[in-house]
Amino acid sequence: MKAPYFWYDKKSLMGLILAPLGILYRTGALLRRVFVSPVQASVPVICVGNIVAGGAGKTPTAIAIARVLQEQGGKPVFVTRGYGGNKKGPLRVDTTTHTAKDVGDEALLLANIAPCWIGRSRPQAIRFAQQEASHIILDDGLQNPTIAPDISLLVVDGAVGFGNRKLFPAGPLRETLHDAFSRVAAIVMIGEDKERVTYCLGKTVLRAKLVPSLPPTFLKEPKVLAFAGIGRPQKFYDSCKEAGLVIVQSNDFPDHHVYSAKNMKELTAAATKKDLSLITTAKDWIRIPETYRTDICVLDVDLVFEEPQALSHVIQSSMTASRAPS
Repeated sequence: MKAPYFWYDKKSLMGLILAPLGILYRTGALLRRVFVSPVQASVPVICVGNIVAGGAGKTPTAIAIARVLQEQGGKPVFVTRGYGGNKKGPLRVDTTTHTAKDVGDEALLLANIAPCWIGRSRPQAIRFAQQEASHIILDDGLQNPTIAPDISLLVVDGAVGFGNRKLFPAGPLRETLHDAFSRVAAIVMIGEDKERVTYCLGKTVLRAKLVPSLPPTFLKEPKVLAFAGIGRPQKFYDSCKEAGLVIVQSNDFPDHHVYSAKNMKELTAAATKKDLSLITTAKDWIRIPETYRTDICVLDVDLVFEEPQALSHVIQSSMTASRAPS
């Protein structure tokens, strides 16, 4: 799905016309919370989520948190839905046998960092994951009322903020700012806060940035055809430029797009015609047929917190409060 233009236009007439449907969307979400009893895991749960449709940077944030915990001697385990995969779970991801069609692209990326369990039912997946974990990192669980996390972190893409601040389908919001802020402990602001959303939210702000890692093969071949099927492809293109690449052509695909042989032949032909190298994201590379992967380079991107100690403090203080005897 590609975000409609009016989601990020606060004066759009279409956003105003669709606004009443957003009220129905919110009502359904609130009713779901009323009739669900959340489950608490036996180990601390860190929920990493956002409130906009599309990519805000949840997966890089979850990976960065896992690495911080690992450096401290912890054994984090990821739990995610397995979006885009056909396995219902609960299932422990095996990177040697599972594909993106099985468990989704995000689960495979997470499993390269730490154990990862998928499950359409997050409580069932957590029941297995907690047996091998010191902490559970719940990727994209902010709108899931079936789990009681010890801490919830709201990830925000600083370049676009909350768009027109209207609820789906009038805007990109999965829930209202008020509803979300009542449950989150801190905001992870990725990149410059161009929409100045953190100045009036009254929450701790953990600032971070995406740092691209340029493949060695591009040191002599900076001109590329960049393509991506993620929530906001422009974020990837900006990272390419930051890494010193010259984007001659770019191709957008729907979020979580599964690439066909036809797609890859067309991209390869276009790149060959202009003498360009093909480059994409790690998520996209996983969804490319194996026979075409050797000709595609990946721009790796790491999320780096400005103050890692602030992240550790927020997590630890929330855990202490959540697990304190009542």
